[in-house]
Amino acid sequence: MALTGASVEANAEAVKNIVLVHGAWVDASGWRAVYDILNEEGFNVSMVQEPETSFADDVTATKRVLDLQDGPTLLVAHSYGGSVITEAGVHPNVVGLVYVAAHAPDVGEDEHELGEKYPSVLGKTPGAIEKTADGFTYLKEEDYLTLFAPDLPREDAEFGARSQVFAAAGVFSTPMTVAAWKTKPSWGVIPGNDQIISPELERFYYERAGSTYIEVPGASHVVFESHPKEVARVITKAADEVLEKAAAR
Repeated sequence: MALTGASVEANAEAVKNIVLVHGAWVDASGWRAVYDILNEEGFNVSMVQEPETSFADDVTATKRVLDLQDGPTLLVAHSYGGSVITEAGVHPNVVGLVYVAAHAPDVGEDEHELGEKYPSVLGKTPGAIEKTADGFTYLKEEDYLTLFAPDLPREDAEFGARSQVFAAAGVFSTPMTVAAWKTKPSWGVIPGNDQIISPELERFYYERAGSTYIEVPGASHVVFESHPKEVARVITKAADEVLEKAAAR
């Protein structure tokens, strides 16, 4: 259901809380540059450290941080984290969503299924995703460097490749039970050279959700690390516009 005038009025105060959610195979430290910009601008910024052991565990970890927020909160996610905030974003503290090179499935959908309909370069690269004996996934180092983070300094990309948080294979195929973007206003960022999620799929997600979005030409999947100013600008814009957009829905 759409947000009502009463619910918008109840949250009619400046958005100062921002919660950042990372994607698969990485952790929250990748948000550091964006965090520094937002912190300098006076926002109260928190980051979720998802265990990546199951989709339910990651949603629970996100809600745990949301429970600690003391007012209206903007929920931001990268990549697989988009699925997480699509589920967790119905939390009452959340007044808006920002998807950064991220998935945004609908109820009953999962990102694996949609990724097959809109295949990425990663999806067309056999053997790039490895799996451990107990069912956890990670990217081969060379593919991490060339597909996941090609526009980061080599030493930073190598560190990321060797510090991957292995993600349970099932996190990518868990269908949504809710879709927060149906009731919360949203914004998006599309990296022009995203080889992990097809920019075409990201565009489909954002246009379906009615999101306000930008495209960053040439940027890779880790656009939040390689172009933190552009990403932070979208987040601050969302914080400024969230009440206006909510009222218009």
